[in-house]
Amino acid sequence: MKELFQKHESGSLEYKRAENALPQNFFETVCAFLNTEGGEIILGVDDKGALLGVNPAAVEHIKTTISDLSNNPQKIFPPYLLFPHEETVKGKIIIRTQVPCSSQVHRVNDIVFLRGDEGDYRIKDPYQIAGLVNRKLSFYTEQRVIPWLGLKDLSPALFDRARRLFRFRNLNHPWIDFSNEDILRVGGFLRADPLTGKTGHTLASALMFGTDDTIMQVAPGMTFDAILRRRNLDRYDDRVLLRTNLIDTFDRLMEFVAKHLNDPFFMEKTERVDLRDKIFRELVSNLIAHREYTSAAPAQFTITRDKVVFRNPHVPRGKFNPANFTPFPKNPVICNFMLQMARYEQAGSGVYNITKYLPHYTPGAKAVYEEDASMFSITIPLADEEIATQDRAMAREEAAAAGQGTPQVTGQVTTEVTTEVTTEVEKLLLTMQGEMSAQSLRSKLHLRNEKNFRVLYLQPALSDGLIERTIPEKPKSRMQKYRLTEKGRAMAKTASPRHADCQSSHL
Repeated sequence: MKELFQKHESGSLEYKRAENALPQNFFETVCAFLNTEGGEIILGVDDKGALLGVNPAAVEHIKTTISDLSNNPQKIFPPYLLFPHEETVKGKIIIRTQVPCSSQVHRVNDIVFLRGDEGDYRIKDPYQIAGLVNRKLSFYTEQRVIPWLGLKDLSPALFDRARRLFRFRNLNHPWIDFSNEDILRVGGFLRADPLTGKTGHTLASALMFGTDDTIMQVAPGMTFDAILRRRNLDRYDDRVLLRTNLIDTFDRLMEFVAKHLNDPFFMEKTERVDLRDKIFRELVSNLIAHREYTSAAPAQFTITRDKVVFRNPHVPRGKFNPANFTPFPKNPVICNFMLQMARYEQAGSGVYNITKYLPHYTPGAKAVYEEDASMFSITIPLADEEIATQDRAMAREEAAAAGQGTPQVTGQVTTEVTTEVTTEVEKLLLTMQGEMSAQSLRSKLHLRNEKNFRVLYLQPALSDGLIERTIPEKPKSRMQKYRLTEKGRAMAKTASPRHADCQSSHL
């Protein structure tokens, strides 16, 4: 924030006084940012960067007004739902609102605004507006209208899933009760075809809600490819190849991450932070949100023994510098909709979270960003601990494949099989307090995905005899609980030092 206040207003930064109310020209700046390169508006600062603050009694009203009016087509058209947030700086409250570049042309009071170094300016010349439309269409391919596409080609079940995700992000999300058509309209998935003037569904509409057959027709080259390559370097050890809607794609890719990457325990002040989720959720989101969907090249991430590499087809916009860059979404409609579903944070958060949390996930590591004419890649180094865990898992798999998963195996392999547990199982053992239900365990571990909890935590602990059911004769009983076995208690006492905080906090 100290650095921010030293900056002057620019094409991507606007200060506004707002002691008691939202400035009247606030949405003119919103419109200008949406139509140009995007930017950030900070309320509570004058145009010279002096910190004035917002009256604490007016903060909630101003934030609510921004959210409500950004969703109101009578104020800004097409609407673009914004999420302002407050921060306290030197005892004063400011309100920050990030406004991304949009793939549509927006109007306030039927006037188009653009952003320049000197501020916002209006354009009325129809030729200028047409030029703006054409430039956006040539870059934002997600906004291409598919003339034959209609509701019949979309999956109603995906709209219902989107509503549940809206509710997860915000119990009072304004889109929860919208019809499918209204979600498409306010989400920016419908637009007028510049050639015919008729309103139609865009490529983004098909990618987000389309059936698999629909997606194959509109984007036959769209592929997401997740590969595990640790032992079989010529081919792969595991692979997920996806050509489906973006809602399912996100879930499937995150399941692949949870299956093959560790989740080390980490405390930030008094709160547990899921490092794996913080880093790789951002990377998976960016893989989806920023790829060029007209490219036949796959969006891909590969997990090897010592690194994870994400590669994404894109349209280059100049050399990328993570220390000094302007967030620029390639697919603003898709980005915004993923934001509403809590699958994506504000533009630029990915680089911020990777920079902040990667040194804790992989001690001392930095991400490597590379870009060429058609591909953008990010490399995430893995820690020695992660590699050691992989080696133990591979040893167990090889022993089982050779029929050696018995007491007759060699001393070295027996030690691996009988005493080593995964990080996830170790966390489970340290979390157990007496008899606990699966739901209570999942809550204590801060896990939202029930399948991941069952596959990575519960089932391995049961299989290794570290925990047991309280009602073994009825495995699926709703009264079922779990407790440590004698073997599990002994294993918990020898937990690795990195989980000492976890152990003390639960015992």
